[in-house]
Amino acid sequence: MNVARKWVLIIVAAGSIVGGALGGAVLSATTGNAATSNTTTTNSSSTTPSGTFKPNESAAHEAGESAAREAQEDAGQFPTVP
Repeated sequence: MNVARKWVLIIVAAGSIVGGALGGAVLSATTGNAATSNTTTTNSSSTTPSGTFKPNESAAHEAGESAAREAQEDAGQFPTVP
């Protein structure tokens, strides 16, 4: 094997080692943070949002609204009925 080929082989091997180490560090940092995060993701249809509920009182919205939903809105509750 000539000297030029040896250097190319050494450079390629070193590059793959450095690339693998950097890739592993990036992947372990992002997956580690995602796995150890205290933030939970939930389905929005199964949870009640926090804050003050403000009902939509526009005429177009009220026309298609059920009596049960309107009663919940009037009580200041977040509507759970369609």
